Amino acid sequence: MARKCQVTGKGPLVGNNVSHANNKTKRRQLPNLRSVKIAMEDGTTKRIKVAASTLRTMKKKAAQATAETTEA
Repeated sequence: MARKCQVTGKGPLVGNNVSHANNKTKRRQLPNLRSVKIAMEDGTTKRIKVAASTLRTMKKKAAQATAETTEA
C-alpha cells in the first residue's frame, strides 16, 4: 500500500538531513495519513487513507455548506 492520500494524491517528499558539519544524507518527509471510513452511495462503508490536512479542509467545506443552507 502506497503512502499516498487517496483524495488529493499527496505523497512523500525527498530532502536532506543536514548536520552541523554540513554533511547531507537523504531523508523522506511522509504525509500525515489517517485512515477514515466513508459512506458510499449504496450504503456500504469503505476505508481510505486521507492526509490530515485534507480532512481539515473537508471539515471546513462541510461546515461552510451547512452554514449556507441554514442561512437560506
